[in-house]
This record gives sequence, C-alpha cells and structure tokens, in this order.
Amino acid sequence: MVQHIFMHRTQIILEDWQYQVLRARAEREGRSMSAVVRDILQTALSPPAGQKSRLGEIGGMGEDTASYGRDHDQYLYGEDAD
Repeated sequence: MVQHIFMHRTQIILEDWQYQVLRARAEREGRSMSAVVRDILQTALSPPAGQKSRLGEIGGMGEDTASYGRDHDQYLYGEDAD
C-alpha cells in the first residue's frame, strides 16, 4: 500500500541567529533546511513518548462496556459531559 504524504509550501520569517543556526545544522547533517524544520516541528508538536494523544485515548471506547457515547468529552477534554 502506497502512503501519500501531502505537504504545504509556506514562508516563515526568522531572526538572523535562528537562520544561522538552522542553516549550520542543515549543512552539518547534509539535509535541507526544510527537512530540519519539519523534524523540529515533529518533535515539538508530538505528544511525549509513551503518552497517547487525547484523540488516541478514545480508541476502543466502543469495546468498554462501562463507557457510553456521552463520555467522549471526558476522554477528549478531561471534563464531565454535564
């Protein structure tokens, strides 16, 4: 099965020191600046290792006989549905 990865082209404005550090890291690693930025964002935006995302926590909720459809707010937001 082929997985398609869709990317968006965007523009960001960096301070000079950020640009210099990013450029140096890309050169050191033999990668593009875009690849380095994507890795930095992946690390910064991913949940910590061993922790599921809030959405991932509701997986299998239908198999739990003690949970009901109205419990989704508790799983997603940590709040009571009332």
